[in-house]
Amino acid sequence: MPQSSSPLPHASLHGTTNGQDIQLFTLANSQGMTVQVSELGAHLISVTLPDKSGKPVEMTLGHDSFEGWCNNGPYLGATVGRFGNRIKDGKFSLDGEDYTLATNNFPNDIPCHLHGGPNGFHTQKWHGTPLAGNGKQGVRFTLISPHGEEEYPGNLLVTVTYWLNDQNELSWLAEASTDQATPVNIINHTYWNLSGNMDNSIADHEIQILSDQFLPKDKGMIPTGEFRDVAGTPMDLNTSKLMREGLESDYDRITTSGGYDHCWVLNSHPEKSTRLCAIAHHPATQRTLKILTDQPGIQFYTGNFLDGTIQGRDGCSFPPQSGFCLETQAFPDAPNHPEFPSCILQPGETYQHHLIFKLS
Repeated sequence: MPQSSSPLPHASLHGTTNGQDIQLFTLANSQGMTVQVSELGAHLISVTLPDKSGKPVEMTLGHDSFEGWCNNGPYLGATVGRFGNRIKDGKFSLDGEDYTLATNNFPNDIPCHLHGGPNGFHTQKWHGTPLAGNGKQGVRFTLISPHGEEEYPGNLLVTVTYWLNDQNELSWLAEASTDQATPVNIINHTYWNLSGNMDNSIADHEIQILSDQFLPKDKGMIPTGEFRDVAGTPMDLNTSKLMREGLESDYDRITTSGGYDHCWVLNSHPEKSTRLCAIAHHPATQRTLKILTDQPGIQFYTGNFLDGTIQGRDGCSFPPQSGFCLETQAFPDAPNHPEFPSCILQPGETYQHHLIFKLS
């Protein structure tokens, strides 16, 4: 076997659920950045970056206890699937057969299936294997989702691998294979606040998304199927803008969602390549988060449904818009939209979703 140039990540007990011990892995690099990931839901638990004095500062929203991660209503740091984001009415048809999934979300009292259902990937124990090599530390999580779980067809074998390198790049790679055609859209749902105070509004952050179109939604938060140009609207984020500008605008697409909560159509790129698609920046601290992906879309969500009732780290409670998500993904409700890029994984194929968070 090749020799590893880095020690393995530190493993410790995160907690116990359903009689099973859950391991927590801590990754670190030479720049002082640390990352914690858990076998529970393949969650990204924590990301710290040293400030100018060398003190580690938290960059993500997180619970203050293991029990909080077990009851993670806002999906903080979660790996969600089998299909992340929403499916209209929890229904789709595939190969002549109709499927009905759980409806676990009710925007404007309209039911839909959200983030894989109430017992989705974020609730399950994954098997974690620590990794190291080439100056990096990582963890590979594996999960078997059986045929019929949450009413999805096919046995699905899933791996999610985190890698942290010395360039402050945290890589997240989801892969899956199936024995029966099935929709797959596995998403990382981390909330960020680059200020270092997780109760601060993210309105003072700048955002840039390299996209010329977005997907308008109906009252149930489901894409209508239209590809709408961003030009001339607050959805045009091709040049960096303060989040406050959009959040305080009277643009109907934003006001009806209580903030940003939309999927942008990422500009065309060579298939399977990973490219820069979004940049978040906090002027007061000069911290920057860059997002790279190989996916066709990105959901920019400004934590509109946070309500200030969570027991978070350091006494934080996470009021509305105290964190933002940049969720690279296939398009929401894709199983019901033949005009969207296909989200159907066939036997013999390998699903792949590569996402990179680069912090500075």
